[in-house]
Amino acid sequence: MTSTLRSFIAAAIILLAPPFTLRAAEAEPPARLTLKECVREALATASEGKKAENALQLQATDVLRRYGRFLPGVTASATYSPYSRAKAYSPATTLADYTTTSTESATATLTASLNLFNGFSDYSALQAALKTKRALGYSLTRAYETIAYDVTQTYYQALLDRELQAIAEEDLLASEDQLKLTENQFRVGLKSMTERYQQEAEVASRRLASIQAEARAQRSLLELLRRINRTPAVPVTLADAPEGTGTMPPYLPALDSLMTTAFQKRQDLIGSELEARAARWQVREARGQRLPSLDATWTLSSGGSRYLSGSTITYPTPTLDDQLERSIGQSVSIGLSWTIFDGWQTGYLVQSAKIGWLNKSLDYNDLRRDIAIDLGQAYNDFRSARMQTETAQISLKAAQSAYLAVRKKYELGAAGFVDLSTARAALFSARSSLTQARYNLELQKNVIAYATGTLELPMNPQP
Repeated sequence: MTSTLRSFIAAAIILLAPPFTLRAAEAEPPARLTLKECVREALATASEGKKAENALQLQATDVLRRYGRFLPGVTASATYSPYSRAKAYSPATTLADYTTTSTESATATLTASLNLFNGFSDYSALQAALKTKRALGYSLTRAYETIAYDVTQTYYQALLDRELQAIAEEDLLASEDQLKLTENQFRVGLKSMTERYQQEAEVASRRLASIQAEARAQRSLLELLRRINRTPAVPVTLADAPEGTGTMPPYLPALDSLMTTAFQKRQDLIGSELEARAARWQVREARGQRLPSLDATWTLSSGGSRYLSGSTITYPTPTLDDQLERSIGQSVSIGLSWTIFDGWQTGYLVQSAKIGWLNKSLDYNDLRRDIAIDLGQAYNDFRSARMQTETAQISLKAAQSAYLAVRKKYELGAAGFVDLSTARAALFSARSSLTQARYNLELQKNVIAYATGTLELPMNPQP
């Protein structure tokens, strides 16, 4: 097939193809993910947030149930028996020793009962439910903060690996350009065969480093997609780093000030305190069972029955509807009950609730201590990251100057290949170190915000 014929067939396919086919054939550019978009998607889809929301919703229903304990319980019941037959011995009758009775009957009852006093158990249970609901609200907010923190850390790691990949690729291109120059110099006799082989080996080494950097970048991107629950089938790319990434903050508050902020802002610490208070109310609820219970009951009832054919003795009775309408009666009663001995069941419930309260108090104290330790460590790591960034900036300037000087000497023949390779490796290492230091500084900023409870969220439910 000649080239002219192939060109004609290709043109015919393009002209006859439907427009939507041509549009589908065009490769769509990958979506650019920003940090805010990633955090927003993670908050909307993460299972940890959904579970915390479900727990809060269930607790809200429990609070409503506790409020319902202060309202009267209403019970309605009705029975209807279309046919009932009974046979009994009756010596007073003159007809026979046994009488047979066949009846139709119906009854209706409406009962309302209200607890007047039960040792304040209902009130204590309501207070415990309200405290638990507030605690779950703070736990929900902390769950959102944890999701945002995790996504932010992963996002910056993906940006870091992408920049390290770009540095590795740039270093590879520089080595390849140097190889071309060395080959040209070798042809004219300016460079030896040994230097040419050394340069080829260095290019291979740089290519391997570039491949490894690309693999790390892809792995980090996939981890980010895992955090935001996106499928890797849809191509995506990361937007540029947020403005101010890796910049030195003007100042960092003192550690004592950060501690005070953390103890006031940490949602999980506030929630832990509320859980301990709820457990204290549960102890009072259990103790209330040792006191008597006073209940008021109101009953409205009606009933009736009539004799059916087949009865030995028949009395004239009104209709069943008339009996139900005219036989309505009501009663009010107050009952007092007091369990004198229950086999130490109440004692066990009180002790169990007390242990739960003590455990919640221990959890609160442990969390407060952990916050202080974690924040102290984050504070030191931040200071270290700041000094590393300053040192890396100085190191990069020195490595650039050294590389330019050695390269100029190498081109003039005053320096060997080993000197050039060492200077280039030092420059590559300095650039990588500065990039890592900048992103490490940004990560430490995120750690400080998470540890103090001041992490900004696109959505922040109020408990």
